Amino acid sequence: MERLKKEDKAKFMERIKKAGDPNNYETSWNEKGPVSKKKSNIKRGGLSRAQGARFELEVRKDLEDKERIVDKWSNNVDLVEGKLVQAKKNWKYNPFKKIMIPSNQGTGFPDFISIKKVTDELYSVIGVEVKMNGLLSKEEKEKCAWYLKNKIFSAIWIAKKGTKLGQIEYVDFSEKYGKKYLDI
Repeated sequence: MERLKKEDKAKFMERIKKAGDPNNYETSWNEKGPVSKKKSNIKRGGLSRAQGARFELEVRKDLEDKERIVDKWSNNVDLVEGKLVQAKKNWKYNPFKKIMIPSNQGTGFPDFISIKKVTDELYSVIGVEVKMNGLLSKEEKEKCAWYLKNKIFSAIWIAKKGTKLGQIEYVDFSEKYGKKYLDI
């Protein structure tokens, strides 16, 4: 797509606003062109992100109550090269300073690293991925399998909401997906 001049972009955006319903749709511009999103979906996405962040905090507190040391995992797996890489940081827009600033936490996978002392010289190191529904994507399953095959973690738990209110269930990746992904 060839580049548009600012005047052409403004005219184009005005035509989109007239053609669409500005009360129900929000149109923005990215490198590919105009993008229209339903306002109700934008609101629902924001609420889902906030709910997921609250659940992540609950899981962290629950693990700490179980006397585990918990920290945010700031690495990720590059499946193409098959190596561990530093996770990219989330960038956020500061409307007061009108600049983009990095947030203090990256988007690592899994979400947490959990350590517990078993004996004087033995520690349990577990990766914890927080999913409200407990389902992983295909890429996430491949990353979990890579971590376990390369012995980065002794186990990977998937934290999900339990059947009762406020209950958190932990599912072991090896037990749920081991036959397919770990060649057991």
